[in-house]
Amino acid sequence: MALTLAFGLGGYASAQEAAPAAVTELKDFSIGAPDAKVQIIEYASFTCPHCANFHETVFKSLKTDYIDTGKVQFTYREVYFDRPGLWAAMIARCGGDMRYFGISDILFETQQEWPASDDPAVIFENLKKIGRTAGMDDAAMDVCMKDANTAQAMIDRSEANMTADGVEGTPTLMINGVKHSNMTYADLKAILDEELAK
Repeated sequence: MALTLAFGLGGYASAQEAAPAAVTELKDFSIGAPDAKVQIIEYASFTCPHCANFHETVFKSLKTDYIDTGKVQFTYREVYFDRPGLWAAMIARCGGDMRYFGISDILFETQQEWPASDDPAVIFENLKKIGRTAGMDDAAMDVCMKDANTAQAMIDRSEANMTADGVEGTPTLMINGVKHSNMTYADLKAILDEELAK
């Protein structure tokens, strides 16, 4: 699935312009109690329509019923099928722990809008508008978006995680280490209740 870093946008990250700065330590972003009985990892892409649908029809109820009540810890693992998906993840990560899931919400809710251009510059500006909505300034976002080393490390890490867990499409859920494909909230609830009853 090798995704190249041909950003081709004056000043933004490209493999040729990679600064020698150290790569930021990459991590997954999680919400919910770390010691929850059920651990869910979602593999998803910010440009995947099925992922946006999952976010709208399943995740909100999952968060209310299981994550916010301490029964489930939810971890989001980004998958990059295209450059806009990678750029969106870079903007979300730029917001740090406090803003990551809020920015993710906006990215999924406006998925029909922000990547809807063939012009990379327009997509970048749309993503920066989302970042501004979340309270980031242009200077901070420019630093994040120009970090080609981190972008490449994100791609490498995503591909390694997907290979390790046998992920072939999105969204894919790992529930206490067992792989599941996309599902309705009712089906997910049944699995979670069964895990919680063990």
